[in-house]
Amino acid sequence: MEHQIIPSIIANSQRELEERIRKLGKHSNFIQLDVMDGEFVTQTSLEFDFKLPKGVKAEAHLMVNDPRGWFAKHHTQVTSVIIHYESDVRVHEFIRIARKYRKKIGIGINPSTPSEDIAQYTKLVDKILVMTVKPGKYGAPFISDALGKIKYLRGLNPMIDIEVDGGINPETLVLCERAGANQFVVGSYLQKSKDINKAWRELN
Repeated sequence: MEHQIIPSIIANSQRELEERIRKLGKHSNFIQLDVMDGEFVTQTSLEFDFKLPKGVKAEAHLMVNDPRGWFAKHHTQVTSVIIHYESDVRVHEFIRIARKYRKKIGIGINPSTPSEDIAQYTKLVDKILVMTVKPGKYGAPFISDALGKIKYLRGLNPMIDIEVDGGINPETLVLCERAGANQFVVGSYLQKSKDINKAWRELN
């Protein structure tokens, strides 16, 4: 099971998308696109017809009410997609659609959702995403209650990728890793850093 730091990107224009990817330099050619519709969460991001720079691969974290609609328009731009359990989606149906297009599929839960609610999917998807902040913006405070969810989900499937997203810095990364997470989405700690090379070394 690979341990991986995944930079997340919020953008509302092609120019902003490219600038934020460029800031990462050569640290990672795999990113998470934070897709927000202004309804599932109050912010918006990646609602335009974007194109990723050559050599950059991405997963889409769909914080939207209509994951199927976004996927139909943009699935060619990503290698994997994460839907939220709380969104307006039929999970089993979406899994079939993602598999049809040969995409990896994950399911995410918000801080208010019990981990038991998605226990049935831990053998059907490629990864579980546990939100460690209230979703929707960079810089929200880390919610330590998520650590118990990570431990529970890891116990259900020792081999599945468990990804954490929100408030991740060197200290909270260690807490999540000890709980059982192996993929760590990092947004503001990198994007707001004055020295991204130093920030990346600290995370590693």
